[in-house]
Amino acid sequence: MFKNKFSFMNAAVAMAVVALSHQVVRAADGPTDPQIVGIVLAADQIDVEYGKIAIAKSKNKAVREFAQRMVTDHSAVQESVIGLAAKLGVTAADSPTSEGLKSGAREITAKLNALKGKEFDKFYIENEVSYHHTVNGAVASVLIPNAQNAELKAALEGAQPLFLKHEEHARMVQAGHAKMAHQ
Repeated sequence: MFKNKFSFMNAAVAMAVVALSHQVVRAADGPTDPQIVGIVLAADQIDVEYGKIAIAKSKNKAVREFAQRMVTDHSAVQESVIGLAAKLGVTAADSPTSEGLKSGAREITAKLNALKGKEFDKFYIENEVSYHHTVNGAVASVLIPNAQNAELKAALEGAQPLFLKHEEHARMVQAGHAKMAHQ
């Protein structure tokens, strides 16, 4: 039963990641600058919300510290994007990608809220690895290449190393969590 529960959760994460990947790729002409702003704001807000859940539920120090870093960093990125958008006169717009992110987030949030203890920690950190990997791919292959405004493109390029570090950090926490589970 325990293995089946994790298989189901892993499949749900994988489906959300695949759905996001397909939605990003399907944008024939690529997202517009307002849609890029909407995608970035949605992605940041989702990770802030996941982090807040983890801070409230996890007892694992590494998971809590990672979650706090996500809340802090993604909140700061959101503020920067909102400020840049206002400066450029760009209003965030929804797109299939931002709507897909939000839809997937509702499912993941429900799962996060339903889990406890080590099951929660495992699911949260696995989701963070997958989520950051997918978002990092979209930033590099879709958002940066399609950004028309030079300042927006520069902001995405400037934030990219932070997002890559988040993925690396999530993988480190995941590896530590897996190691502890086998001891």
